[in-house]
Amino acid sequence: MNKNIGYSLALAIALAAPFFGYPVFLMKLLCFGLFACAFNLLIGYTGLLSFGHAAFFGTAGYVTGHALTGLGLPVELGILLGVGAAALVGLVMGLLAIRRQGIYFSMITLALAQMVYFATLRTPLTHGEDGLQGVPRGKLLGMLDLSNDFTLYYVVLAIAVAGFALIVRTVHSPFGQVLKAIKENEPRAISLGFEVDRYKLMAFVLSAGLAGLAGATKTLVLGFETLTDVHWSMSGLVILMTLVGGMGTLVGPIIGAFIIITLENKLGDLGTFLARSTGVEWFSTLGESVGMVTGLIFIACVLLFRRGIVGEIGAAVAAAAARQKKAA
Repeated sequence: MNKNIGYSLALAIALAAPFFGYPVFLMKLLCFGLFACAFNLLIGYTGLLSFGHAAFFGTAGYVTGHALTGLGLPVELGILLGVGAAALVGLVMGLLAIRRQGIYFSMITLALAQMVYFATLRTPLTHGEDGLQGVPRGKLLGMLDLSNDFTLYYVVLAIAVAGFALIVRTVHSPFGQVLKAIKENEPRAISLGFEVDRYKLMAFVLSAGLAGLAGATKTLVLGFETLTDVHWSMSGLVILMTLVGGMGTLVGPIIGAFIIITLENKLGDLGTFLARSTGVEWFSTLGESVGMVTGLIFIACVLLFRRGIVGEIGAAVAAAAARQKKAA
């Protein structure tokens, strides 16, 4: 019941948010929140650390962008093609990587993602380092004009909520329970008769498809797609988001994504404000030091709150409840 109240409150805040904030920035937060949740489904509930999720995020963005600009397809079909392309890349990568474990699995996903990056760089359809520009928003179902930021915001919100609901349903389904069992004790899951590799592959493809949904939606929102989204640093960024928010929690990756993306976008403004307020010119360089700040956040997360923000809060609440129960 408490979770339902929390979700309802979060949804109410999200519905009112565009009246108090910049809709495009809010839509970017939603896209990266979904991206982090998709990654968390793999690492947080299956125990597979992928260094290649940027490949799915960027592939879907490029396919959707080309479908809307080069082919002139409707918005809904362009997004579906992007998600399908990401899931297909996830299937190929999963078939090659899923039989390995630990660091070997992670390195294979990184190597394959780098292959996707260089293929994207050399493919004429992606326009190389220039990227895809001027991706039209079009109309949803031929009726809703997505060129209006407010209209598009609620469409993006619906996509993000649907993606999050699918993840919640997956986690609490029998399939999700098997994934948790694989994470906790894979040999025991095998001994119980589960085809572990098949379950891991299904989780990998589902995670890839949801990451692709986030990437396709982001391209629609911003109107362009660049190599940044398929670069290995994007895979590192989504790992950071998940760890900061709380790996293995449902809402932690969303909070982590909001924090990291807000820092990337607003750190320069904060530095300018601090420089003017304190007279210390060094603060004005904060906007150029995003990598350093996020790195410090990562170090602090590992050293001080290894469960992430939501994980640490949950552990503190559980400990307090246990003490209260013991005292009673």
